Amino acid sequence: MGQGESAEHEEVDLAQIQDLCLTFIKECPSGALHLHEFKRIFGVQSTSEEENIYIETIFHSFDTNRDNQLDFMEYTAALHLVLRGKLEDRLKWSFKIYDGDGNGRLDRQEIRHIIKIIYKMKTKNTDIGMTPAEMCDRIFELVDENHDGQISLAEFMEGAQKDEWLMEMLKLDFNAGGWVNQNLIKTP
Repeated sequence: MGQGESAEHEEVDLAQIQDLCLTFIKECPSGALHLHEFKRIFGVQSTSEEENIYIETIFHSFDTNRDNQLDFMEYTAALHLVLRGKLEDRLKWSFKIYDGDGNGRLDRQEIRHIIKIIYKMKTKNTDIGMTPAEMCDRIFELVDENHDGQISLAEFMEGAQKDEWLMEMLKLDFNAGGWVNQNLIKTP
């Protein structure tokens, strides 16, 4: 399980997270980070519909009290998850992103929705070699153990660790650690 941990997650220490929290206070003196600020921080251009939808989904996953803003605690929890979180925690968060209706089970429509967004973002720079429908079918082949047309959290967690391709599709890393290291953490 430790093989799935990326080096960028190991490089961010607690002092750096404290620096990020100070940055939050400086950038968000109201104590709240709104969606447009979140998009600006992650460099999402309003011209890309796919990136907008994806980052909005990410933002709303961190907005635990559903008030359309991230307070300091939500911000800190989000940073901890994406920068220092264990693979298991990041996979649980990814499951939450995929689970659009919040019923605790993923159907083909939910998987296809996120896959289409990821597909459009990734095919700008590379040829993936599969259509979103083929990717969704492959995910269900590898993960839906009982073939009931739905993926439970347990199947998702277990399936994500079956092969590298599947892990990359399911864990939804959006390189926040790399971005933070480049843009927010100032090295002496």
